[in-house]
Amino acid sequence: MAEETTGEGQIPAVNEEIGDLIGRLSADEGLDRDTRGRLLARLARLLGASARKAGATGLAGGRWMSDVFSEVAPRIPIRDLETLRLHHEGLQGERLADNLVRGAVNATTAVGAAGGALAAVEFVAPPLLLSAPAQLIAETLVLAAIEVKLIAELHEVYGVQVQGNGTVRAAAFVTAWAKQRGISPLDSNSVTNALGVAAKQTLRKRLLRTLGRSLTTMGPFLTGALAGGALNRAATRRLAETIRQDLRRNLGAVPDQPTLPE
Repeated sequence: MAEETTGEGQIPAVNEEIGDLIGRLSADEGLDRDTRGRLLARLARLLGASARKAGATGLAGGRWMSDVFSEVAPRIPIRDLETLRLHHEGLQGERLADNLVRGAVNATTAVGAAGGALAAVEFVAPPLLLSAPAQLIAETLVLAAIEVKLIAELHEVYGVQVQGNGTVRAAAFVTAWAKQRGISPLDSNSVTNALGVAAKQTLRKRLLRTLGRSLTTMGPFLTGALAGGALNRAATRRLAETIRQDLRRNLGAVPDQPTLPE
């Protein structure tokens, strides 16, 4: 993505490691808590450095955060239907969708718990409090990435194909996440207008709302971890059901076939 000029200079391109970390944290369902916490902490440090370079103008209104997410979105690992079925022992249709939702819910719950536990430690250590905002942004971007990945893979399961290269498809799924709606195969505007001016504004608002959800992790001791995990679990389930209802409405329920074809 080309650098964007702001009132305080230019917003630099996203550090490649930021994209790699968000991609890994959104993809690895089997990460243990310590590894997840360590990766989130590293991501927070990188985002803090990027935010300082962006300056106050770039940060205003969630602009920098949405630019970062838009740039890393093409790196979110999206599996096609064949890969999903292989990974889930031949399931497809509603049963496969159930598994995907379960995995995403577990992942966002774990991110909330890991971020909450780290925030709880910093909450009682005043010298480290300044790192908390970047930590919450890191958690927010990872939560968004997990849910975008879920949306994209649910579209695979329900047979809604989004055409275009990786960047175009990523923009379409990011827009779907921002709007909390599935993509209609009959609505060309749902793809062609992806991440236009209006969609970018919607994305900023959605990210800021998700950031607000992450603020619960700042509770003292481990209360933040419990609250953050619970809120993330409920929000991801709610999003998944909305997307699935949209996809069923467009295409009808897909049949279950519990085994792979010969």
